[in-house]
Amino acid sequence: MSVADLSSNFFALFDLPVSFDIDQQALAARYREAQRAAHPDKFANAAEAERRLSVQMAARINEAYRILKDPLLRGRYLLELKGVELDDTDTAFDSTFLMEQMELRERLAEVERSADPLQALQAMAHELARQQDLLLAQLADLLKAEDEQSLQQAREVTRKLQFFQRLNEEVEALEDELAA
Repeated sequence: MSVADLSSNFFALFDLPVSFDIDQQALAARYREAQRAAHPDKFANAAEAERRLSVQMAARINEAYRILKDPLLRGRYLLELKGVELDDTDTAFDSTFLMEQMELRERLAEVERSADPLQALQAMAHELARQQDLLLAQLADLLKAEDEQSLQQAREVTRKLQFFQRLNEEVEALEDELAA
C-alpha cells in the first residue's frame, strides 16, 4: 500500500477498466482483497504514519466500492472523471419528464386507497424498475460515446435516475408501512 493508492481513481484502485459496464463479481472480489490488504488491524504494530495511512486507505476502498457498485453513483463518478460538472441544485427538466414524475407520484399517493395496496405497489415498483433499466442502458451507451453532447445527455440521464431513486425509496418506505 502506498500514498499513490490514495490518489488513484476508483477503477484503478480495484484494477478495473474505466467503464460504466463493470463485472460486479470482479469488483466484489477485488474489494475483499483490497480490504484485507489495507485493514488497520494488519498495521496495529506499525508506525503511526502507516496506521493512519491504512485507516485512510480502508476508508477510500469502502467509498470506492460503494460508488462503483451503484450504477447511478458510478455514472456520476464517470462523468466527474470526464470533467462534466454535476449540479444537484439544477432542477430544470423537460416538461414531459416532469409530467411523468407528477403522474407517478400521484399513483403512489393513490396506492393505499386501492383494493390491494401491496399488489398495486409491486406493479408500480416493477414499472419503475423497467424505466430505470432503460435509463441505465441509455446511460451506458452515452458514456461510451465520449463526445461533449453525449456526456451532457448522460448528465441529464443521471439527473433523471436520481428522481427514480428517490421515488423507489418512497415505494420501499410505503411497502414497509403496508407490510407492518
